Amino acid sequence: MIRAVQHVQRMRGGAQSHLMRCEDGHFYVVKFQNNPQHRRVLANELLATRLAERAGLPVPQTDVVEVNDWLVRNSPELAMQFSGKVEPCSSGLNFGARYVLDPFAGQVLDYLPESALDRVKNAAAFAGILCLDKWTCNANGRQAVFARKARERKYAATFIDQGYCFNAGEWNFPDSPLRGVYSRNEVYKDVAGWESFEPWLTRCELMTPETLAECADGVPTEWYGDPDDLERLLAQLDQRRARIRELIWAFKESSRDPFPAWTKTQMAVRAN
Repeated sequence: MIRAVQHVQRMRGGAQSHLMRCEDGHFYVVKFQNNPQHRRVLANELLATRLAERAGLPVPQTDVVEVNDWLVRNSPELAMQFSGKVEPCSSGLNFGARYVLDPFAGQVLDYLPESALDRVKNAAAFAGILCLDKWTCNANGRQAVFARKARERKYAATFIDQGYCFNAGEWNFPDSPLRGVYSRNEVYKDVAGWESFEPWLTRCELMTPETLAECADGVPTEWYGDPDDLERLLAQLDQRRARIRELIWAFKESSRDPFPAWTKTQMAVRAN
């Protein structure tokens, strides 16, 4: 757990998160318990990001961020805007994702034109995060930011915003081929078969119940409610490990036709 010491600015997005400086000197994007989406998106962020870390995927460092009453009272912009009313952000324990690059260390973009995607040095990881998103039933489109340090030419993708994994506050799994995928096929252009999803696919498939429990350890109860609900969620995740390939295949066969190189590979094998 880490303590917030300064409000910096409001961030974009439906959860109405805020950029805050914490006692370690780093900046964190903080989501609050009284966000307009659901308090469980905080639990989802922490749990799903930890799962992504275990799979070796590029995600932000996360922590439980304590925001005290004094800071809320003395930061007028630290507020949630609902239709017709404004209320202060909740003090107490909230979720924080470290900003991928300190503001003065380089450039962070939430969008790159298609012509610039070949300058993403870890673009292969988009296939890896697809494994996680299908496993966890991310009900949102896949979100990523692209960071480049000063004097560097290439960007590094970091996968952010895991709040709608497990179908946001519902904690169920209404699977759909086009859920949890990135908006542009260009990031999948080099996917030529199951080998393109490695090592991330196997790491997700082999995560044990003990590993799942470790990832859930320390998630504040006030973020999700009944501990039995968390136990049920972990049990369902354990069962779903065997379905990841099936869910990826459904995306492959969808109207998006996301993996043209895979199709060409299959056609070449048949021709031979």
